[in-house]
Amino acid sequence: MTEISEIPQKLPAAVERFVLHWGDLGGQWGVNRSVAQIHALLYLSDRPLAAEDIAGTLGIARSSVSTSLKELAGWHLIRRVPVLGERRDFYVAETDLWEMVTRIAAGRKEREIDPAIVALRACVADAKGDPAVGAVANRRLKAMLDFTETLDGWYAQMLRVPHNTLAKLIRLGAGIVRYLPVK
Repeated sequence: MTEISEIPQKLPAAVERFVLHWGDLGGQWGVNRSVAQIHALLYLSDRPLAAEDIAGTLGIARSSVSTSLKELAGWHLIRRVPVLGERRDFYVAETDLWEMVTRIAAGRKEREIDPAIVALRACVADAKGDPAVGAVANRRLKAMLDFTETLDGWYAQMLRVPHNTLAKLIRLGAGIVRYLPVK
């Protein structure tokens, strides 16, 4: 359990800027701006925050905060924590960046890639038996399915790589390409 004091309603300029920027990025990624702003606030907070504190700090309706907290919890990006002497629910964000990115990637894969593969497999199967579907469309559907399944396989492989090894691999960047065969 955690003991906390009152939460300031005015954010430092750097924190406010990050919260606003993260909210804008969220909108570009298809995430509601309020959800992204709440995530940013919780990520930078040094203490658990209650929904009322979040609403007051960000100027967002309490009902919107509640809905956003449920969405963030569904992505496993935040969790509820008990606070000594409090009846209200308090929340903290996942702060391990690798864990956060892994959870976001898993959620996006589940919501976007997995259904795409199912749909593409059905399209390829339907096209195969339909004489009205030309060779070009058949070839392109198969190529799209192959590409999507390759990305799905790559994602599964990357999940098995320890975070510190993956970080080294990412830092290598384009330098690793010189070790790959060129066609």
